[in-house]
Amino acid sequence: MAGDPFAVRREYPVVSSTSGDGASDGGARHRLRGWLLAGLTDIAKRQPGPYAEPESAHHGRPWWRVMCLTGLDYFSTLGYQPGIAALAAGLLSPLATVVLVVVTLVGALPVYRRVAEESPHGQGSIAMLERLLTFWKGKLFVLTLLGFAATDFLITITLSAADATAHLVENPHLTSTLHGHEVAVTLILVGLLGAVFLKGFTEAIGIAVVLVAAYLLLNAVVVAVGLWHIGTAPHVIPDWSQALVAERGSPLVMIGVALVIFPKLALGLSGFETGVAVMPHIEGKPGDTQERPAGRIQGARKLLTTAAVIMSIFLITSSFITTLLIPQREFEPGGEANGRALAYLAHEYLGSAFGSVYDASTIAILWFAGASAMAGLLNLMPRYLPRYGMAPHWARAVRPMVLVFIAVAFLVTWLFKADVDAQGGAYATGVLVLITSAAIAVTIAARRARQRGWTIGFGVIAVIFLYTTGVNVIERPDGVKIGACFIAGILAVSLLSRVARAFELRVTSVTFDPLAERFMRDTAHRRIRFIANKPERRDLVEYREKQHQIRADNDIPPEDDIIFVEVTVADPSEFESELQVCGEVVHGRYRVLTLQSATIPNALAALLLRVRDATGQRPHIYFEWTEGHPLAHFLRFFLFGQGEVAPVTREVLREAEPDRGRRPHVHVG
Repeated sequence: MAGDPFAVRREYPVVSSTSGDGASDGGARHRLRGWLLAGLTDIAKRQPGPYAEPESAHHGRPWWRVMCLTGLDYFSTLGYQPGIAALAAGLLSPLATVVLVVVTLVGALPVYRRVAEESPHGQGSIAMLERLLTFWKGKLFVLTLLGFAATDFLITITLSAADATAHLVENPHLTSTLHGHEVAVTLILVGLLGAVFLKGFTEAIGIAVVLVAAYLLLNAVVVAVGLWHIGTAPHVIPDWSQALVAERGSPLVMIGVALVIFPKLALGLSGFETGVAVMPHIEGKPGDTQERPAGRIQGARKLLTTAAVIMSIFLITSSFITTLLIPQREFEPGGEANGRALAYLAHEYLGSAFGSVYDASTIAILWFAGASAMAGLLNLMPRYLPRYGMAPHWARAVRPMVLVFIAVAFLVTWLFKADVDAQGGAYATGVLVLITSAAIAVTIAARRARQRGWTIGFGVIAVIFLYTTGVNVIERPDGVKIGACFIAGILAVSLLSRVARAFELRVTSVTFDPLAERFMRDTAHRRIRFIANKPERRDLVEYREKQHQIRADNDIPPEDDIIFVEVTVADPSEFESELQVCGEVVHGRYRVLTLQSATIPNALAALLLRVRDATGQRPHIYFEWTEGHPLAHFLRFFLFGQGEVAPVTREVLREAEPDRGRRPHVHVG
């Protein structure tokens, strides 16, 4: 409302990244601060990564181009997935991979097609579960999922960089130079990734299309050559089948073992959460709306389906040729095919020149997969943590978050010594937890929509993924341990940040309804007095006795106007909220302003400051002391938005208005 003095919106300050004449007094420190905090106001939409929301539908791209962003994460796993499958399943790797493909097409794909429909703005399954769960249990659950998402994305960065290093080190032209320096090379790659984001990351989709197209083409050549060698060597398949029978026995035993081994191959499921995260970049149709972007949803479904089919074909064929053509000992740690099975075949059957080109393509897409994961983190974390009050304001800016994530990636790389196999468990755990949460979310959504068939189907898929996640956790506990470390870190930092920010104003806007505006105009030229009242019966006796007590305790003359203020706590787990002030007259004589907010003190402080700015007078507010221990009151305020309201209101006002001469008056009787 342009002309309404009682309507205001609070925006985060824009911090310019350029330095001018005013920066001379602050010097380099101020210029550095401005550079770090550039773009602080709207991090969720303006961060320069491939998951940033485009400014309008006009900037959308065809779904097949956006699919390449998913491919940075999804298709790049071909660099290490066949080797991991061979280590986990041995000669049974092709059959176990078939099970993985069935789970992909029949399980993960339908789940995420539904996620695309339910959450079309890039938040994925986490946003669905946030809507389904409320209050603190919802916030804690989301923070837990963010911990696993951080595990997924950060391990993507370190695992991809480690595998890129493996391809560099094992290249015949570089082995003698780089062997033994894997950790240093991986740290350099991770550091370069951070430098890209500190500089600014644009045109991600165009780069992704080139990298993915080249990588898939080279893989198609390697797979075709591998299949040709198997077809022209009649003894290969019989030798493999005989060895398999000797090792596993009957086909039923093989199928059973493949089902048991399948969870170890879960890395092949990565990329689905990324697929829905890139949805804001998909161009829609002319009739699309913000609430129902049907064209974008349709494009996302095509993206997910096409990516899953392409990846399934490559998973089966690559597992088949690597298992049959590469000696098992080469997959072991230290072997030439460890973490680079297809690259081994490229060098073995297509020569050093083609092998080097393949290595270069693999290194590029693996490194850029880390860029995709970094952008995912920059899109995900600032979308939730600052809004929950569980991160400082600078967490809305790109560059400080990049520095934090790169520092963590350095630590993970050092702890795992840039070992691809050692990080596989943590990566699989993050991927599986996110897919499982998505399956649970769509099951609940289908049940609420009274879709019995879909509810049963999604429920079965959720059980399968719960089983897969459980087996993965039991067999590779390092993954859940790392995930638990991320969760514990996020929870600890989040809670400490929320405690530190407890006395912020925490109100994004204050608006008055017509009657509340009238109350303010009536008292604008007199002393403005408010009584903070906790509504109980709201009968005549309650207001009469409250007014009498406050007047007696504070010597307020009978002729002075008094307005009651009543705040109802809605969801105390929310950090920021909009404030709608409504006026009413109760029992024909008492004027009351009613508000609904996450916390009582912050709402009262925001109201007082807004009234002061609109009327030019410093309002007075009157409280009663509350009995009880201060620590218990603070916990009630922190968790439930209530507690000892008077001193907390005064503290919020003190932080919001440092000038005592302009600060509203707080009286306690």
